[in-house]
Amino acid sequence: MTVTDSEPTSAGASVAPERKRLAGRVATWLRNPWGQPRVLVLETWIYIAWALVPVAIAILFSFNAGRSRSVWQGFSLRWWWGDPSQSIFHDPDYTHALVHSLLLAAFDMAIATPLGVLLALGLARWRGRGSGVANSLMLIPLVTPEIVMAVSLLVVFTQLSIVPFGLIHLGTPAQVVGQVTFSLSYVVVIVRSRLASIGAQYEEAARDLGATPFQALRLVLVPLLLPAILASMLIVFALSIDDFVVTQYMSSNSTTTTIPMYLYSNARGGTTTPALNALATILVFTTLLGLTIAYVIYNTLGKRASMGEVSALRELSGIEAA
Repeated sequence: MTVTDSEPTSAGASVAPERKRLAGRVATWLRNPWGQPRVLVLETWIYIAWALVPVAIAILFSFNAGRSRSVWQGFSLRWWWGDPSQSIFHDPDYTHALVHSLLLAAFDMAIATPLGVLLALGLARWRGRGSGVANSLMLIPLVTPEIVMAVSLLVVFTQLSIVPFGLIHLGTPAQVVGQVTFSLSYVVVIVRSRLASIGAQYEEAARDLGATPFQALRLVLVPLLLPAILASMLIVFALSIDDFVVTQYMSSNSTTTTIPMYLYSNARGGTTTPALNALATILVFTTLLGLTIAYVIYNTLGKRASMGEVSALRELSGIEAA
């Protein structure tokens, strides 16, 4: 009886230290003060899943064979171009919203990019009274709530009859002006960061070699700024095609409806189809594509900048010899 009674006691005594050692390993694994921060990595992946899984589900249901946006009924391209009347490439409302969004993005890139480059050059070279204030004011559109900017522009275009405000009416012109207003600062920030990394020595070398200010700008500075210019252009495209608040306030009628406006007005009520998911999928992939291309261009061309600097200086040496 003594041996039998002592067996459970010895087994329990051996299990307790093992549990303590296991708990100690788990606590050390979680704390991990000198290794990879596992808890932060876990938190990051949880956030990414929380943010992207609903988007992935919406994209998946754009390929649903049935009309439901919540019950999977098989894979189909019906809502892209298979349905003769309700697919996004056959319904005129969908195609018009897509075309108008691309049109506004093209106008925004064509206007905001050159203006932003010139403004960045001017602010970088302005040395004197008022330069600090101007640099601070340039950043205001980045921090101003978009709804405030939209309401302010609406008041300007509808209540003020002063030229040139009276010449801009609600619709496509007002939408373009509104988008250029808030996207211009992004171009300035990107180009100025590139200017800061380049420095002034290449322009000074070009002037020493006999180049005029315009030649130094055209032959040296613009090629060196090309990665930032192209990247900012694509970021402006992504901002424009994704904008809702300013574009909504500046619109006039159904002919100036963009993809975000159409999604907002149709997804919240009424009978909807997975064609809305397909339209949203185009918006998501277009935005991601623009940002990805901007990132690749900025990094790839930025690494080749030194080669461009050498070739530009060689070209300027030819100017001096001539």
